[in-house]
Amino acid sequence: MTTDPAGAAKAVHPWSAEALLVKAQRYAEEMLANTHEDWRFGLASTFVLEFLARAALGRVSPTLLADSKNSQDWANLYFALGHTPKQERFLPKSIAVSEVFVRLGKVLPDFTEELVKFAIEHIGHRNEELHSGTAAFDGLRAGWLARFYEVCTVLMASLGEPLEALVGEKESRFAATVIQAARDTSAKAVLKAIAEHKGDWAASSEADRTKAVAQASIWATRQAGHRVACPACGSDALLTGTPFSEPVRRLDGDLIVETQEYLPSKFECVACRLKISGLSQLTACDLGSAYKRTLTYDAADYYAPQDLRFSLDDELPGFDDDNNEY
Repeated sequence: MTTDPAGAAKAVHPWSAEALLVKAQRYAEEMLANTHEDWRFGLASTFVLEFLARAALGRVSPTLLADSKNSQDWANLYFALGHTPKQERFLPKSIAVSEVFVRLGKVLPDFTEELVKFAIEHIGHRNEELHSGTAAFDGLRAGWLARFYEVCTVLMASLGEPLEALVGEKESRFAATVIQAARDTSAKAVLKAIAEHKGDWAASSEADRTKAVAQASIWATRQAGHRVACPACGSDALLTGTPFSEPVRRLDGDLIVETQEYLPSKFECVACRLKISGLSQLTACDLGSAYKRTLTYDAADYYAPQDLRFSLDDELPGFDDDNNEY
């Protein structure tokens, strides 16, 4: 409860970050009443994850939690703004938790594609547990706890709180330990993969390598992404990722130049066939740094009405990505 200047009690909005964080802390207590291996720990962790994610999105704005798929759902937005709709039998409806994770992935720079994928998958275990005869939390694959706590750490930070505020000092120390161990394991795995591809590359004939390098150079120039040198074979390769900053636009003569910073999430080399997914593994092999993407538009087309613009997929797109910017 909060208090207005007149001293009257004011109810906390149920979609507010404050209310949802309290709910996450409540379920964290239930989760920690069990051992890490207990299925009840796993099940409770999904409720912690959902309420924490909704709190993080609600802190940006409760309106982002409102279901507004069609014009009839405006009352949910109205409710999110703190008003009481006059519709009969109104029950506020929020978006699905999977959509919450997707939106957070676009709003929070540290909530990477890896974390979005894990969060959606983890909630999927809860659905399987509740709607089937499968014991979904018996024998979860190794590493889930580290990823869970990594997600929680990022979401708590977005709320201006340490992980300790959710799970206590002892458990937060444990979480830091398993997160670091998982990162070390990830680094070892990706470095081993690079070494194997490097060995296969060296064992191939010079003619095959020359042909593959030429093909890789052409491919990396034509495809959208950020061009880098492959850590296994040295050929031109590409990083792709997701934006973590707002686009910056400037006028250059008759052109609009738009730049935006990205965090990498995938790497591919068509020469030696090395592929790496996930920011943690990319960071382990020095490919995890942010990169800048530049797009160039004709100013007349850029400011034309939406239905008259060419898209990047049209036959006459105008300009390609500048994927050579470092």
